[in-house]
Amino acid sequence: MRCIIDIKPFYLWVLPSDEAHICPAQALAAWLRESTLTTGYLFRKVASGDHIAEANSPISSEQFLELFWNNLLDTNIDPAPYGTHSFCRGGCQYLHVERHWHLRRICEWGGWSTEFTNMTIVKYLISSNDDPMEPREHFFNPNQ
Repeated sequence: MRCIIDIKPFYLWVLPSDEAHICPAQALAAWLRESTLTTGYLFRKVASGDHIAEANSPISSEQFLELFWNNLLDTNIDPAPYGTHSFCRGGCQYLHVERHWHLRRICEWGGWSTEFTNMTIVKYLISSNDDPMEPREHFFNPNQ
């Protein structure tokens, strides 16, 4: 049995200069410039000495997670609660809180069901790593 997955393309737009630090288009351009890759996999395995492997083989999720955890350790953050889904969670939270996207739009972007029967989106919007709930008296405070 062959499974055909219809993966829709992601279109990248350059974000405003005040969001350059999270701009995927600028990050991709910088990666292509620094890596000097012109063919093959975009994200390849990393060899010893943090060099891109000569062989055209993709980075595994395990190696990516190890590198991610090392980056967290470099900034004195405990990597234990973080995994590869941290990017999905962080992305969803950013789109909802900062970009003010509606849940249906986030689900469509992430390829999740928009029927909300199993509430998958809630798992991405609420995380055990989130800040504790704010005091109730702050809910409608216009000075926040």
